[in-house]
Amino acid sequence: MLTIKQFASIPGGTDLTALYRALVGDYPKFFKMDTACKLGFLLAERLADEPRFAPREDRAVLMFSTCGSLCNDRHYEETVREFPSPSLFVYTLPNIITGEIAIRNKYEGETSAYVLERFDPETFVALVEQAFQDTVTASALCGWVDCRADDDFTAFAFLVERDGNGKEFNVDNLYGTVNQ
Repeated sequence: MLTIKQFASIPGGTDLTALYRALVGDYPKFFKMDTACKLGFLLAERLADEPRFAPREDRAVLMFSTCGSLCNDRHYEETVREFPSPSLFVYTLPNIITGEIAIRNKYEGETSAYVLERFDPETFVALVEQAFQDTVTASALCGWVDCRADDDFTAFAFLVERDGNGKEFNVDNLYGTVNQ
């Protein structure tokens, strides 16, 4: 059985730099990230468990959204008119969020990014459950990071474990936790 170990959210309009300074403060790469990556990074920091920064091949990272990297795509499109920015281009890939989280935390398990038409708890739960089909994955950091603009976003994440001591990870509990 999969269980919810922890839940974190970041309300739309939150000052992400202030939150970063309060939670982390010592990861300069944060300032190069686009808004969606910053949200994923900060959610991961809120859900961090011990031991920190020890390689974990048993931890998967799955992120979902409807916007993918659209917010940064718009910024990148502006630079293309004069000179394309390679530093912005890397953030035009929706899976960069999972990569940033995995690199920072040394998670070596599956990393996946899914772009859906809408938030769909059934699909969310099914894809997270699928990540646990192997014998290696013991936990997953999974979340919804939907960034429509730099100050207009929805962001929440769960730390889900195999055979943990929390609420069962299912559609009802996912929906109930998100809507608290």
